[in-house]
Amino acid sequence: MRLMFPLLCLGLTVSASAEDLIQHYAAHGELIITQLVSAPFPHPKRWEGHKYKQELYSAGEHYSNSTVAVFIPKGFRETGQIDFVIHFHGWRNMATNALGRYELVEQLCDSGRNAVLVVPQGPYDAPDSFGGKLEDPQGFKRFMAEVVQTLQGSASLKKKDFTTGRIILSGHSGGYQVISSILDCGGLSDKVTEVWLFDALYAQTDKFLAWYEARHGRLLNIYTEHGGTKAETEKLMQTLKQREIPFFAGQEADCKPAEISVSMPVFLFTALEHDQVMAKHHTFRKFLDTSGLEGR
Repeated sequence: MRLMFPLLCLGLTVSASAEDLIQHYAAHGELIITQLVSAPFPHPKRWEGHKYKQELYSAGEHYSNSTVAVFIPKGFRETGQIDFVIHFHGWRNMATNALGRYELVEQLCDSGRNAVLVVPQGPYDAPDSFGGKLEDPQGFKRFMAEVVQTLQGSASLKKKDFTTGRIILSGHSGGYQVISSILDCGGLSDKVTEVWLFDALYAQTDKFLAWYEARHGRLLNIYTEHGGTKAETEKLMQTLKQREIPFFAGQEADCKPAEISVSMPVFLFTALEHDQVMAKHHTFRKFLDTSGLEGR
């Protein structure tokens, strides 16, 4: 295992916590914690920070971190094409924290899916949904090109010449905004086969709907009573009814794998709390299990 940095980041001190995290997941696969030029931040729109409820979140503390976590599961099968699950964390969180808090690595490994997990750092410990450079036109395409370049230096991969396969976009809470922009102008919408929203449909619904109508990918949306997404979710379901677009709606606790394995919008209402929707019932793994990803 090794920590990888591009040349522009030489001289930065590797934190003990990052090294510890890499060692923690070593038995599961290779965790790369790197800094990417194309990562969401820094970004000109946050050069002066961001004010929320009269509190200023400074650029230096909250919008200068270009960390990206990349995880290759043990036993990854090289086919000449790599499928990706890109996960975006929500408000007041960090990419490395999200890995453990929501058991992302463990759930990916337990699913046996042959995919690489990527978790970019969004606004660092800030109440903000802005996706930085990934909201810029073609920004996601540039980001994925740099992720691929990073993987070419991985110790886990023997083949250095591979293409990008399926891309699944996953977002919890405030992660919805960057996903909607990626679908709208990120430059790789033809590669995105699935979108997973974990209590995250707050707005930008027209962009999610436009992607679905154009691509007919798999759209999964799990929502709660008090997470702030219920009204927008019900509004989307009503729109689908009006347009005579079939969808599945049910209770998360009762749903069967076959019911969410479909290439139509899926809406799951859950009694879980907002911060529990990813890991409490291993829903991230259930989405992986029923995805179009191949097994290892």
